[in-house]
Amino acid sequence: MKKRSGGAQGLKILVIHGPNLNLLGAREPGVYGKETLAGIDRMLEQRAAALGVVLETFQSNSESRIVDRIQEARGAVEGILINPAALTHTSVAIRDALLATGIPFVEVHISNIHAREEFRKRSFFSDIALGVVSGFGAYGYVLGLEGLVRKVQSRQAQARRPGR
Repeated sequence: MKKRSGGAQGLKILVIHGPNLNLLGAREPGVYGKETLAGIDRMLEQRAAALGVVLETFQSNSESRIVDRIQEARGAVEGILINPAALTHTSVAIRDALLATGIPFVEVHISNIHAREEFRKRSFFSDIALGVVSGFGAYGYVLGLEGLVRKVQSRQAQARRPGR
């Protein structure tokens, strides 16, 4: 687990990288590009700092560890940016953890999952996500982070309005 911090606003975002993403850069570069996971985390850290966001990153090849990390995040983060990787198409457990915690999240994928094999076109998360970013390579993480931060800040502003 890596902790990264941004500015003083204090919005906390957890980034979860799923199975095999630790192999980015070497794993099927024609599909996933040449950017490493460390490079993606650095790119996210820079954008988070510019947005004034506190960022924590987590990667696991284990579905149960991802479920545990989502549950631990309850009450500790305002949003989750998640690339469930292959678990996108199979994990009811991660879906249930996201629903149970109620933490707003954005789903991100490096490749365009809808332009790939038939089994990759179904996500167990898209229908409950604030948004989905797919097919923009490693930069999709930055797009997802920006969208997540905007949505969370907008929700917080609405909650602070008088009469609510």
